Amino acid sequence: MNMSEMRTLETAMSYAPILMFDRAEPFYPDFVGISVLHQSGPSPSFRRDIKFPTEAVQYVIEYAIWWDYEIGHLYEMEHVWVYVGHDGEVVDCEASFHGKVLRGLLKERVNVVGHHVCLYSQPGKHAFSPLPVVFELLPNLYSAAGAEAGCDGLLVNELFQDYFETNEQIDAQVERYLQTKAFIPTMEFEEYLLKPEIFMTWDNLFGIIPHRIKDRLIELEKLYNT
Repeated sequence: MNMSEMRTLETAMSYAPILMFDRAEPFYPDFVGISVLHQSGPSPSFRRDIKFPTEAVQYVIEYAIWWDYEIGHLYEMEHVWVYVGHDGEVVDCEASFHGKVLRGLLKERVNVVGHHVCLYSQPGKHAFSPLPVVFELLPNLYSAAGAEAGCDGLLVNELFQDYFETNEQIDAQVERYLQTKAFIPTMEFEEYLLKPEIFMTWDNLFGIIPHRIKDRLIELEKLYNT
């Protein structure tokens, strides 16, 4: 790791979001891929353009937060974007929510502690919101973590479609495994701090993802097809 990458990761850690997970959550982040944007442009790891006025925003830190599993499928990646002003203060925050983007900063900055925005993670599914009550509006809040666990098998989206693929056998193995992780959300949340050792640049994270998927598939094959 060169000095530039080290400084990037140190900056990202100093603004890293505080995540709130359900007390019964079975899966916590495995890695965080970091990108820093100094001007408006496309997100390196999410299908969106990030636009901001440079007179008010010095840079935007993109956190691509990776899990090997979420309760519905093999592999998960959610995002947080922290907008940093020229005075070093957090001026805005956004977070991913089932493929969409929500504002992450509440009025009067009541969910900011120092330079860290506090965000809640949907039990099992990991979508982010500054308010946990938002999850109560989801019709499948409880079924997604219970009866529907594993229903999506191995997720393959356009970002990784050239690196791995799925089939009925793989999807069945994923579902069988995730059914063992099914749970009932308590809707009681505990603070979780992202560990320094899981931070890396987005390019490095992207490079290891196919290997992570391969390793998980080998584990499932040993569990259910031997």
